[in-house]
Amino acid sequence: MDRRNFLKATGTLIASTAVAPAVSSAYGAEAAPAANGRVLLPINRRWRYSPKNSAAAHERAFDDSGFARVTIPHTNVRLPWHSFDDIDYEFISIYRRHFRLPAGARGRRVFVDFEGVMTASTVWLNGVGLGEYKGGFTPFSFELTQHIDWDGDNVLAVEVDSTERADIPPFGYEIDYLTFGGIYREVQLRLVSPTYIENIFAQTIDVLSAEPKLQVRCDLVSEKPLDAGWTIEVAIFDGDRQIANVVQPLAAGMDFSKTGDVVSLENLGRIELWDLKSPKLYRVEVKLRKDNRVVDGDSRRIGFREAKFTPQGFSLNGKIIKLRGLDRHQTFPWVGQAMPGRVQRQDAIILRKNLKCNIVRTSHYPQSRHFLDACDEIGLLVLEEIPGWQHIGDQSWQDISVDNVDRMIKRDWNHPSIILWGVRINESQDNHNFYVRTNALAHKLDPTRQTGGIRYLYESELLEDVFTMNDFGFPLRAPNHPLYLNTEFVGHTYPTKTIDNIERLREHTIRHARVHDQLASNPQYAGGIGWCAFDYNTHSNFGSGDRICYHGVTDIWREPKPAAGFYRSQCDPEEEIVLVPAFHWARGDENVGFTNALVSSNCEHLKFYIKDKLVAEADPDRKQFPHLKYAPLSADLSNAFKEWGDLRIDGYIGGKQVISRSFSGRGADQKFVLAPDDTTLVGNGADTTRVVLRVTDEFGAIRPFAADAIRLEINGPAEIIGDNPFSIVGGQGAIWIRTLEMSGKAKLIAVHPTLGVQQVEFEITQAEPEIV
Repeated sequence: MDRRNFLKATGTLIASTAVAPAVSSAYGAEAAPAANGRVLLPINRRWRYSPKNSAAAHERAFDDSGFARVTIPHTNVRLPWHSFDDIDYEFISIYRRHFRLPAGARGRRVFVDFEGVMTASTVWLNGVGLGEYKGGFTPFSFELTQHIDWDGDNVLAVEVDSTERADIPPFGYEIDYLTFGGIYREVQLRLVSPTYIENIFAQTIDVLSAEPKLQVRCDLVSEKPLDAGWTIEVAIFDGDRQIANVVQPLAAGMDFSKTGDVVSLENLGRIELWDLKSPKLYRVEVKLRKDNRVVDGDSRRIGFREAKFTPQGFSLNGKIIKLRGLDRHQTFPWVGQAMPGRVQRQDAIILRKNLKCNIVRTSHYPQSRHFLDACDEIGLLVLEEIPGWQHIGDQSWQDISVDNVDRMIKRDWNHPSIILWGVRINESQDNHNFYVRTNALAHKLDPTRQTGGIRYLYESELLEDVFTMNDFGFPLRAPNHPLYLNTEFVGHTYPTKTIDNIERLREHTIRHARVHDQLASNPQYAGGIGWCAFDYNTHSNFGSGDRICYHGVTDIWREPKPAAGFYRSQCDPEEEIVLVPAFHWARGDENVGFTNALVSSNCEHLKFYIKDKLVAEADPDRKQFPHLKYAPLSADLSNAFKEWGDLRIDGYIGGKQVISRSFSGRGADQKFVLAPDDTTLVGNGADTTRVVLRVTDEFGAIRPFAADAIRLEINGPAEIIGDNPFSIVGGQGAIWIRTLEMSGKAKLIAVHPTLGVQQVEFEITQAEPEIV
């Protein structure tokens, strides 16, 4: 069977594995130039949606004027941020999109590319069924060419089954997270010539030598064997500067149904490496020509780096780096997974810049391309894994899982941030035949990266390269394989809320710190990825009874708990001087009065003052944390309360004061703050940003028991994602602002019942039009 017929034949079960290039922009440019021979047409606006599916809605002539008009990313239903039932989103819905192709489209092949739909998608064009795709976390495409009306109105209908179907990973038993529903990632039409570039894989070679090289595999698809006059050109760019290019003829009669064409680029000159502090990116462009006319073109961003796990730890560009990170779920309050690029990228920024992580695990599924793009740009390493949670299904279920390996790797193999493929179902039992398949496929597709498989069974069979272990005990188990990475700890063994008392907040911080201390004690521990970054929604048989697992070092709005301060404090003081107490300042929030003032800091010495009187000093706690470079500091204040008042902590490095923080002893809420992540947005109906709401003391410290209902008002071309009024939790919380499909100025007004009014203005710029 040739590749063209394979793509057609597999459409009824598993849609095309072609990895379509998404429109490349941080927040979603709305058109792509056709100078490279292909046309990419986003179709994220003007969808019609109904939560009630019907067979009639699949037909071209169906009247959908009564459906809601929605923009992608879209959740099938907005939900409370906690205490809801997953049944509320587990239903079958229908989406419809009308479009007319631009003039000149005839003669091209037309595909529709979905980046992610939860969980099963059955697609029709003009009433003709194209097939079903099973899976919510990986991209898929359907070819539309044979059923297109080239001159008239076309109707794309997508039936979205968001139930937890046992035939689709990760379902079949139970999972400790929610998947939600809807077309939650972007969609586009892709118009290409009958012979086109399907995918590009750029492999960097000898990057630490004086003569680094680049080998680019170009997967091509052609409806018939090539005749004479075809060439493939590959060029590498640093910004607008071309570094090197190669034009390679394609032999007449070549059959691309089995393999791609490989082009090698040498004599690259001086190449800057991609690393954590300087994540240098280059661009590879590929052009397919016939008689010197560009027929198709595509590009990928890449980075030159050598990344490998060794018996001495993880090595990046020849230097051993201790990995320190957190696991991430990509879900959000109210809209589940349906957040656009800006919000996805912000999570990467929080992990790298706020929490100072150098690695993140995409637990437990491939995540948004926008998130991965941001990881490339800011130097955040990634362990990416296939969908799943403990359960392994029957043979057809396993076949889908193997296909998920294929789609994940082909989508993401050019990201320099990705250092390890996770090819086991998280915490599953051994299954030799299944995991031989997943591991072998990963190595065949990508010989440049090692594989791992997240497990909790210490004696489980190792088929992958790296033994990746969830270890929730303490002390940790000793490494039992030469290549060893801890991938979960703390988490469910000590759930912690922002409103918990001082003892629990302090212990939560200690538990994360002591694990990283042990990891630092032995170079064979490559490092550790803690469970987890953000609190997340879950099923009723997990979590704290309100459909949330409070396992994060930040809350569900991405605002920090004290344990987040430990991660933040592990950076070099040249990057940021950090001083974060693992407590809130209160005399009686412990069982027997305030005792131990634990502080996460990269300072060498601290001085504690109450009412401006020196009451204690502290050095890094080397007794409890002997191996950490920046150990938490601790002072016993149990006998320091001759007078109650404000607390001040001064931090010193090299005998010089470098930071000071104060905390009110008044016990009164003093300030109400609005803090947006961004104030300039794009008016495309999808662009979104977070706005954090905080109640603080007079020094800016969070008042952890503030729980006020904040009344919100939005004026201008935007809407609020969140409750209104919104009751903060633990003195903080967040809502999101999403643009409408227009430009202008928007103003968010927030009214606190006693602390007054705050407002923030947004500049909403004109979006590029969707031309179909």
